[in-house]
Amino acid sequence: MRVIAAMSGGVDSAVAAARAVDAGHDVTGVHLALSRNPRSYRTGARGCCSIEDAGDARRAADELGVPFYVWDMSEEFADEVVDDFIAEYTAGRTPNPCLRCNEKIKFAAVLDRALALGFDAVATGHYAQLRTADDGTIEMHRAIDMGKDQSYVLGVLTQEQLAHSLFPLGDTTKDVIRVEAAARNIQVAQKPDSHDICFIPDGDNAGWLGEKLGAKPGTIVDEAGAVVGEHEGSYAFTIGQRRGLRLGIPADDGKPRFVLDIEPVSGTVTVGPREHLSVDFLEAIKPLWCGAAPTESLECTVQLRAHGEEHRATVFVDGADVRVELHDPASGIAPGQACVIYDGTRVVGSATISRTDRRVSA
Repeated sequence: MRVIAAMSGGVDSAVAAARAVDAGHDVTGVHLALSRNPRSYRTGARGCCSIEDAGDARRAADELGVPFYVWDMSEEFADEVVDDFIAEYTAGRTPNPCLRCNEKIKFAAVLDRALALGFDAVATGHYAQLRTADDGTIEMHRAIDMGKDQSYVLGVLTQEQLAHSLFPLGDTTKDVIRVEAAARNIQVAQKPDSHDICFIPDGDNAGWLGEKLGAKPGTIVDEAGAVVGEHEGSYAFTIGQRRGLRLGIPADDGKPRFVLDIEPVSGTVTVGPREHLSVDFLEAIKPLWCGAAPTESLECTVQLRAHGEEHRATVFVDGADVRVELHDPASGIAPGQACVIYDGTRVVGSATISRTDRRVSA
């Protein structure tokens, strides 16, 4: 097959490209330029779109002996990921930009361009596994290395996209990948993993949003409506947040308080005790299915954060609406986050959480 290897400049994508070459594919390396001015996003090893990363990707491609190109995806990235991130926080929701990038950039814009150019598939360094079911359906499963499993942020991929995707690292642990990279003389063998959101300097989400949106003062209230603090923008808060609240009035019981609700129109942030973060019912919208959509209730597990635990659940699907009843309560779940549905290790699909609730004990 003719394969585009998406090369971020890290060790994972470099080894994924190398394995695609070993498998006999005709590989071309591509690095995505996600900003017209890369230094406006981030430099160093913490992100995935710096000038240094582009150089590392080119050197890895040279070592593998494959053609290498830089594709300018800055306009698409700004429209689909950065602007969406700002809009979601402005609306009081908590988005996952990595998941959005996979959906709209790496497996939509990039794959569309690759197919138009006559390529058959895109290979990435994501940790997930693909298997072909008896009926020919391409299934996505969790990676062997659960500590690195990235199936959560890939839960937005459709059957058509999975059919043109390659994840060469899903059957290997990260420590083995580093050893393999060193043996191949890939210079980024010991390069640290990227962390945080690639387009936010220093990982300061609140500061970055403040620069983009300006001050929008509001109040912080307790569950009775009493004002206990003030803030410069509700976008600086997420459901479940404890640190940085700067409350002027302590709780009666002296215990820490957490963000329970964000009302973006009035700018009101409600805080309360940890136990009031617990939810066992979710509503979700905009479902994306890795295969056929469920036609009846599904006993399964769901993952609600990129590095969160699995929760046993019953999922009900009615067209574009998804209801999730958690068998075990979850804490600090916010609208805007993705609910990724699993049947064992297989990813069924995902949907965006629109509402959470908890049963009230009698």
